[in-house]
Amino acid sequence: MLRLSIFLVLAALFIPLSGCSTGSGFEDLEAYVKEVKARPKKRIEPLPEFKAYEAFSYSAANRRSPFTPPQVVQLASLDQKPKSNVKPDFNRPQELLESFAIGNMAMVGTIIKQDDSRLFALVSDGDGGIHRVREGNYMGKNHGKVVSVTESQIELIEIVSDGQGGWFERPRTMGLREVN
Repeated sequence: MLRLSIFLVLAALFIPLSGCSTGSGFEDLEAYVKEVKARPKKRIEPLPEFKAYEAFSYSAANRRSPFTPPQVVQLASLDQKPKSNVKPDFNRPQELLESFAIGNMAMVGTIIKQDDSRLFALVSDGDGGIHRVREGNYMGKNHGKVVSVTESQIELIEIVSDGQGGWFERPRTMGLREVN
């Protein structure tokens, strides 16, 4: 009985393998490969000739767009005197943040002073320093005076030269920015 079971197991293993050994079954594939190898060799065509890129120079870049209407420009007379009497106070002692450009500074937070509940803004100077700023302080190279501090922004009024010997006021806002 044991011999019969061993014989059946061996037969079950070897019968499928015996089917693989009779004939390779690749006769058609071998014939196709022989045929392809027997074909005459063809000449490979050369690559198409490369055409050099010709650069185009647009000469009307400094002209008005044809899709916008023309604007009338009136030149200011150089003989005119300044229209306002605004000018910075050069006798006032400069504050620390006036030595930094507004573009390099950023509002990074706020704090509230406990005894009188005044709101201070925290400003990064761009060089790694953090400074407290409140209403009335000055900051930036254009004589910027802080006129309002809220939890989300600082409002300034800068006094800027008009290029003709006069000065004008320019409002500016610095919003709260996250620092990574």
